[in-house]
Amino acid sequence: MKRASLAILCALPFAAGGAETGIKLKMQRTLIRTPPASEENVPVFLEADRLQGHTERETEVEGRVELRRRRQAVDADWLRYDKPSNEVSARGNVRIQQGADVVEGDELQFNLETERGFMDQTRYELHKSPDLTAQPLPPGPTDARGTADRILFEGPKLYRARKATYTTCGPGHEDWYVHAGDIEIDKGRDVGVARNAKIEFQGVPIFYSPYLSFPLHRERKTGFLTPSYGSTTKGGAEFTVPFYWNIAPNYDATISPRFISKRGVLIGTEFRYLRPDYLGEARLDVLPNDRQFNDEERHAYTLRHNHRLPYGWTGALNLQGVSDNTYFTDLSTEIQFTSQVNLPREGSLSHSGTWAGSGTYGFNALVQSWQTLQTDPLVPVSSPYRQLPKLTFNATRPDTLRSDFDFQGQFVAFETDSKARVKANRAVVYPSLSVPLQTAYGYLTPKVGFNLTHYAVDPNGTSFTDQSRSLPILSADAGIFLERPTTIRGVPMLQTLEPRLYYVYIPYRDQGDIPVFDTGQQDINLASIYSENQFSSWDRINDANQVTVGVSSRFLSTATGAEYLRASVAQRYYFATQRVTLPGTPARTSSSSDLLAVLSGQVAPNWVVEAGLQYSTNFSQTQKFNVGTRYQPAPGRVLNLSYRETINTQRQTDISTQWPLGTGWVALGRWNYSLRDENTLEALLGVEYNADCWSFRVVAHRFAIATDQFSSTFFVQLELNGLSRLGSSPLETLRRNIGGYFQIDPRTRRSGEWLDPYY
Repeated sequence: MKRASLAILCALPFAAGGAETGIKLKMQRTLIRTPPASEENVPVFLEADRLQGHTERETEVEGRVELRRRRQAVDADWLRYDKPSNEVSARGNVRIQQGADVVEGDELQFNLETERGFMDQTRYELHKSPDLTAQPLPPGPTDARGTADRILFEGPKLYRARKATYTTCGPGHEDWYVHAGDIEIDKGRDVGVARNAKIEFQGVPIFYSPYLSFPLHRERKTGFLTPSYGSTTKGGAEFTVPFYWNIAPNYDATISPRFISKRGVLIGTEFRYLRPDYLGEARLDVLPNDRQFNDEERHAYTLRHNHRLPYGWTGALNLQGVSDNTYFTDLSTEIQFTSQVNLPREGSLSHSGTWAGSGTYGFNALVQSWQTLQTDPLVPVSSPYRQLPKLTFNATRPDTLRSDFDFQGQFVAFETDSKARVKANRAVVYPSLSVPLQTAYGYLTPKVGFNLTHYAVDPNGTSFTDQSRSLPILSADAGIFLERPTTIRGVPMLQTLEPRLYYVYIPYRDQGDIPVFDTGQQDINLASIYSENQFSSWDRINDANQVTVGVSSRFLSTATGAEYLRASVAQRYYFATQRVTLPGTPARTSSSSDLLAVLSGQVAPNWVVEAGLQYSTNFSQTQKFNVGTRYQPAPGRVLNLSYRETINTQRQTDISTQWPLGTGWVALGRWNYSLRDENTLEALLGVEYNADCWSFRVVAHRFAIATDQFSSTFFVQLELNGLSRLGSSPLETLRRNIGGYFQIDPRTRRSGEWLDPYY
């Protein structure tokens, strides 16, 4: 018996065909990037062992039936196609494919035009594939699958499954399922909704909800996010039920009631917005009655806003505050919050542009104040000065009088509530000219500038008076580039040798009568050692007759130019005794600075090393030393080792790792230990299991929040890929504590980033 083939063009009549016609029509799939102007011009192709019917009414086929239409395919043992209504009825081993989605069952009733109908006793697979072809695509990786007593086709990309199951586990993996009386899948909106839903994990029911809404992939959607629970030493057991409101594509909000067993209910809110000219976020957390805090109300707020204004202006707001000094140490589980002592409250206005052709300028106006938290009674914190306002203007222009012109200007009004501290206005003007002389093998840049500073001091309550300071500043920066080809372990490389000299001369001016507002001693490093002023800001400008001598060497790939290794050494030499100091700080007595040495780069395959040394040649002792290495042969496999030492202050070791143990298990850990105090500063221990379609994490975290005070947090999280996370999330804690941490996508065993909190 020969198979019969028939092409039916819905808008045109066709020649009559009967059973066993022997007609064979070969079809070639054609890629269509845009749909036809009319659905009526889309042909329907039928192929079967036996074919019979009437040309303008119905066609009945039987035996290895195949029906093809753009984006649609139906296979069955028996099929009837009604041309006027575009209705398909099929029985026996029915399989319908739309795009890349596949549904199989016993019986099908389906309209090819409206894509409405039903199928009984079904198995389904949903796939993520581009909808760009005239024929169905070969199915890609399974996004989701399940079974149902009946699937209702309710329009393009819209399914409803009755008495159904749903999982993202691949075939052969039955680790978890959602069992629901009704599951609605809207692929157009990327949303799934399950009613009367029960989540079953490893055969055990673990969660029930009368209404469960979830994104099919990682898109934002309104609804309750997965509840999280955990435990802390200061709050006890905690349970959070966040509700996410997708207000618009550029607006959203999250409301998160957090039940803290020892304290009460904290209501956390977050609102985010994005517009063409501005964006920002606002947070407000309120605990109305803290049972551990005399039943008092506690709160925290944050407002961050950035705005693009007309004529090239931009504005920004950063407002932060809390109700009391110990809010973060009592209620936060993250060290980046518990370590905060100064919360900014500031607004700024900025403008930048060009002038005189090639020149550039920038202006910034800032008003800034602080809330200072006294978190540790043994270590009091002094509040910074308020700056009301701070005006800064910078400008540069090359090729001015055969030199490069640079201008720095600033005005600051320093305010304070303390009667023991001075208030004043400070104005700074610092123009300079430099002459860059460059060749292919070196450079020389002499520079001359003049700094004018004036202080208008509030005479009330202090002995300071108005002060002015004028200082010429001379410097010269010179360097040479030398290079030679070399080979390391058979790899051709280019080695450079780059010596550098930096000379500065600034005459002495007595600055003892100038108050100190925002100036401190700069920490010496490879950046600051090549700077004019060893003090930060403008309240002190050092007297200088000094030269910095340094040399760097780099190893570069001759093929790609990538840098494999860099080593640098530098030291500053003084030709005069220091006379300008900060109050309470003794003057330098040595004729040279500490020696600085830095090494960084890839010393072996998968090994990266960074080391730094600050060595006092005058006292023959190490002032600071740190060394760290990272071994990372693959994503999800990382080991970090480091050691830090500061003379008479600090000696710490730090070890962290994320390392597979086999069969899906991953070890997680960090140990930051003070050898000097014989005390653990921060510790993390956990384990992660990654299966085909789920992962499980258990993490314990402990860190110091003040002298002899610690906070401990315990995280337990079950992640069902493509559905939800159950428990408290340790992911941000893991990323901060383990350098190079990768969240593994269990389905691919590759690194992946999920979108918190929408997934």
